[in-house]
Amino acid sequence: MPRHAPDGRTPDRDALFEAASPQGGYFTLAQARDARVSPQLLQYYLRVARVDRAGRGIFRLRHFPSTFEHEDLVPLWLWSERQGVFSHSTALMLHQLSDALPAKHHVTLPGTWQSRRLRSPSSVVLHFADLQPNERTWIGPVPVTTPLRTLEDAAAGALDEQWIEQARRDGARRGLFTRHEANAAVARGRSRAPS
Repeated sequence: MPRHAPDGRTPDRDALFEAASPQGGYFTLAQARDARVSPQLLQYYLRVARVDRAGRGIFRLRHFPSTFEHEDLVPLWLWSERQGVFSHSTALMLHQLSDALPAKHHVTLPGTWQSRRLRSPSSVVLHFADLQPNERTWIGPVPVTTPLRTLEDAAAGALDEQWIEQARRDGARRGLFTRHEANAAVARGRSRAPS
């Protein structure tokens, strides 16, 4: 079994585990390099089934316990260089504010990414906005827009009125926001909606 990186340094498996743990067992090629796990050693780990490939440059520790119901979102977040925030109907689902099951996952990236030539995964719809820290939260290992920002984005994205009303009602009932705050968020969203 290879024990050293090509430069002779010993791989730091603990550092790799520490990077992967808060990400549901997933890690990127860059994180593997930071832990001194060479591409050759990573290929060996793939061959002997210590890790699985989860996407281009994204891997998962094979025996890491699965604890997050929507684990498939983690590789998408890592694809975004940990800059994306799940939003719109995906965030409604994660906050359990809607029974709608989105066909694609919605990710909001910083506005500066709009000029990048991106090749996004086919299961992703990209949005661009500079979210404020108070407009994001975490559900499990992934960032998600807050319930109010989610409601605003849903209204801006012209989501069916029944899902918006369900989210307004359920969020207010659960104390995530007041009915007044929800109405204001929907109004802001509709003012952003394309004509």
